[in-house]
Amino acid sequence: MTTEVRVPALGESVTEATIATWFKKPGDRVEVDEMLCELETDKVTVEVPSPTAGILAEIVAAEGETVGPDALLAQISEGGEAEKPAAKPAKAEAPAYKTEDKTTMSGNSVDVMVPSLGESVTEATVATWFKKAGDRVEADEMLCELETDKVSVEVPSPAAGVLAEILAEEGATVDAKARLAVITEGAEGTAAPAKPSDAQETVLENAGPEEMTPRTDVEDAPSAKKAMAEKGVSRDQVQGSGRDGRVMKEDVAKANAPKPPAAAAPRAPSAAGDADREERVKMTRLRQTIARRLKDAQNTAAMLTTYNEADMSGVMGLRNEYKDAFEKKHKVKLGFMSFFVKACCHALKEVPEVNAEIDGTDVVYKNFVHMGVAVGTPSGLVVPVVRDADQKSFAEIEKEIGALGLKGRDGKLSMAEMQGGTFTISNGGVYGSLMSSPILNPPQSGILGMHKIQERPVVVGGQIVIRPMMYLALSYDHRVVDGKGAVTFLVRVKEALEDPRRLLMDL
Repeated sequence: MTTEVRVPALGESVTEATIATWFKKPGDRVEVDEMLCELETDKVTVEVPSPTAGILAEIVAAEGETVGPDALLAQISEGGEAEKPAAKPAKAEAPAYKTEDKTTMSGNSVDVMVPSLGESVTEATVATWFKKAGDRVEADEMLCELETDKVSVEVPSPAAGVLAEILAEEGATVDAKARLAVITEGAEGTAAPAKPSDAQETVLENAGPEEMTPRTDVEDAPSAKKAMAEKGVSRDQVQGSGRDGRVMKEDVAKANAPKPPAAAAPRAPSAAGDADREERVKMTRLRQTIARRLKDAQNTAAMLTTYNEADMSGVMGLRNEYKDAFEKKHKVKLGFMSFFVKACCHALKEVPEVNAEIDGTDVVYKNFVHMGVAVGTPSGLVVPVVRDADQKSFAEIEKEIGALGLKGRDGKLSMAEMQGGTFTISNGGVYGSLMSSPILNPPQSGILGMHKIQERPVVVGGQIVIRPMMYLALSYDHRVVDGKGAVTFLVRVKEALEDPRRLLMDL
């Protein structure tokens, strides 16, 4: 089946465009929404994505041609297989691989693609390859591990055969639809690294330390040239991500993006000789993303925190009275988290703006509660989500929190299990925190901080008594939540915890 690629909508006042650059050539494999070419009009530059996956069978309009609206640009054969040319080394330190003559490579070639990363994740970093080119692999055997800003993703082999070629080396950043490697089905053998051609060796030998890549004469995207001129960025300051090192528009934006001061240069040791006693470890992708998102939350939201305290006698008494019967019937222990989740769901009904989020100039109110529960793991903080927590029983909440917490500690949480939260609870009390100001989990507008339960003297009915007390902290986005709403929310949580019967009576 053949699919036509036509000129997209150019605007009512635009009657023609010029083919500026083709990023693919006939015979290349293309994926859905992968950029095929770039058009230039008298007003804007227009990118043309692929409408389907398949093989670029024919280019109808070559570079430099002028075309009108809806003109035919190319033909794509759906479901075809491209003839893969011999791999060229992308960098001197990461050569391509080829198999020795004794390897049988007559089977079908199977692409190893980036697996599903989740709807909000657009890229990943190749963390570790467990196989090398030429190794024999079995179906479903783990080939490599990717790191995203939320979880680590294992990539299994889609077929049995030989890992013929690795396309994305360790440390490379790949998008959600990228090819990672090629497997030749049914092949047998070992691999030897391919040597660069004589011409490539000459270029690499003469290159400076900052230019250890094969040089080719490529034309950068017109939109990239324009962006470089506008931003005052020179060509050698930009790392091209397009075919053959072609600079794309987004590469210019990355090159021009401001960097945090801490990343500008390594910190000098505080005193002579201290460097030998220091250990420098590169931040994981997860930790980098945690740092960026937390700082973004501070920079974006008008974040404010209000405090209160709750007498936990009521919850502790109810829990002690029913914990054995609860565990016997539901096969799960009755903890404190289910009380807090139910108390927050109850309060969110009265103060719905705490359960809302800002989208541009709109406030989106959620008529459901997807409760995020922050979990500390060896690799960093993750926030799995208990969906429709307002519709679940105490037992259902306890079971789900227990299962999600175990997955989080084992690094087995899926992307779907960490997306879509509308409100978050963070329990710093398990680490001994007496009081803190939790940071919002964007785009949410509220997060409740739990803390350590500590016996303190309080006045009850004119008498000083000892009670188990907990400080509560609500951080909220003042752009959508007023002070009155925030205080009211926290008071309702306090009341529900101090008298859990209010939850049953919906008071």
